[in-house]
Amino acid sequence: MERIPAIDILNGRCAQLVGGVLGTEKYYGSPVDAAKKWVMQGAGILHVVDLDATLDRGDNFASVLEIKKATNAIVQFGGGIRSVEKAARLLECGIDRIIIGTMAVEDYKSGTGRLEGIAQSCGNGRIIAAIDSQKGVVVSKGWTVKTGIPTNELIKGLEDRVWGFLYTNVDVEGRMKGVDIKSIRSVVDATDKPVIISGGVSSAADIRAIESAGAWGVVLGKALYEGKIGLKG
Repeated sequence: MERIPAIDILNGRCAQLVGGVLGTEKYYGSPVDAAKKWVMQGAGILHVVDLDATLDRGDNFASVLEIKKATNAIVQFGGGIRSVEKAARLLECGIDRIIIGTMAVEDYKSGTGRLEGIAQSCGNGRIIAAIDSQKGVVVSKGWTVKTGIPTNELIKGLEDRVWGFLYTNVDVEGRMKGVDIKSIRSVVDATDKPVIISGGVSSAADIRAIESAGAWGVVLGKALYEGKIGLKG
């Protein structure tokens, strides 16, 4: 199972939030320095998120490209990708995989065809659908909008358009109090595509439980930055 460091960018700096709520953030310096540090420690994949773009309050595109240029890691990037044009721009600039949340939800609800358009032009092997779940129901637009769509229903509806899924349990995100292994097993069992788990990982035991549930990878955030867990072992 892949262990993937999170590099969340807020106000141009590497940050970690509790439950995605502004005002709870803690900063950890330069995003590029963080990326280099984790790659030096053995990370092969980096999970980069532009929180400012997600919340419609800015853009850290230059920092994201700098991370890609400064490391030899696979970069999966998400944050405010709500148009085909932005998705194509990121992929053309060398980002390996893009993470699409709100657009994926809108495609599923209204059949806009934007996700299919990206898949046709760039290949669905470069698209990760972000499944952000709160109490078993998908939320979108930076976790501010309740969609009413059951988590596993959205997974089934998007399965043929994406490389895999990023599942975030918003209820445990950033709290370092452990994962909800029951919900993780449910999501992994709902699809044959790779599933990356994010949210609540606080110990080596959590990582082992996620691996035993059959997940393809796990994103390590606040607990990694606080030294509670490591990339190895």
